[in-house]
Amino acid sequence: DFALAMALANKVADIAEAQSHHPDLSIAWGKCKVEIWTHKIRGLTESDFYFAAKADRAFSAMDVG
Repeated sequence: DFALAMALANKVADIAEAQSHHPDLSIAWGKCKVEIWTHKIRGLTESDFYFAAKADRAFSAMDVG
């Protein structure tokens, strides 16, 4: 639902602030799209993969029913 999508977006935002590494987020009913890439180099870096793993763990820890 929308509340769970927002909850995940907020968890990802907390991770982003802690790492100073900010993804693009798109939120809709039942969806939270997280796009991770390094804008400066227009590609992926090792830190992008670390961030993605942390975002995945945040999602896995949620009680989505």
